[in-house]
Amino acid sequence: MHAPDPAPGYRVIAPLAADAQARADSAVRVIEQMPGDGWQAHTFRGSDGIEIRYRLLPPENPVPGRRYPLVVVFHGSGEIGTDNRKQLDRFPKAWGRPEIRRDYPAYVVAPQMPERSANYVIDPVNQQMNLVPGRPLPTALELIDRLRAELPVDSSRVYAIGFSMGASTTYAALAARPELFAAAIPIAGVPDPAQAAAVARTPVWIIHGNSDDANPFRPNYLFYPVLSAVPGARVTFWEYDQGEHRVPVELLSSDAFARWLWAHRKP
Repeated sequence: MHAPDPAPGYRVIAPLAADAQARADSAVRVIEQMPGDGWQAHTFRGSDGIEIRYRLLPPENPVPGRRYPLVVVFHGSGEIGTDNRKQLDRFPKAWGRPEIRRDYPAYVVAPQMPERSANYVIDPVNQQMNLVPGRPLPTALELIDRLRAELPVDSSRVYAIGFSMGASTTYAALAARPELFAAAIPIAGVPDPAQAAAVARTPVWIIHGNSDDANPFRPNYLFYPVLSAVPGARVTFWEYDQGEHRVPVELLSSDAFARWLWAHRKP
């Protein structure tokens, strides 16, 4: 299954037809059943003393002397913990599909946050949910720097993708380190409009279902024009009509995420 190339701008995505939905659901079930054997287990302790356990999937057949992209997959709140297993769900596992590893070789890291990496408050002015970064965020950014230093990573091709709390963490990471990421995909996250100028320095593909009852759609909907108005911003927004709080299965089971990320690199 192939998703169309996302171009900058706003797009409303209609629900899948029943047969297409069935095919995508079937493909995602295969992803869920994939073993996590190739994901190396590691632990990182940051300068603030916070410990993050993480899984690392290296390129399948790395070529000596070649540098590879680094994809950071930020998980949702349901995967918070320290077992270094719970975060390895369908979202990062999709990067371990044979066709993705063959066509888009990369280091893929799935850190597990020991506590919330993004919190939410109600903005007293517009009464909308707003992002407040959590304590593990600086540690996660230190981990990325450590991986860039120790692995043959192409520092012009560091990408972030996150779902739910992980999407909000993606926004916070872009604001904290706007020079670090070449592109990012926040899915069903909550932004901070005050960070628009910093976030806009990175190409972003925002994805959100308008029937999301966990992280409301409206904060992202209101963020899009603010973000797009920043000079030089490169923003794509896909509003999933009737979409609930999940990663769209037709994107998860295609190469759409990798294809879009690979089209971007830092100067």
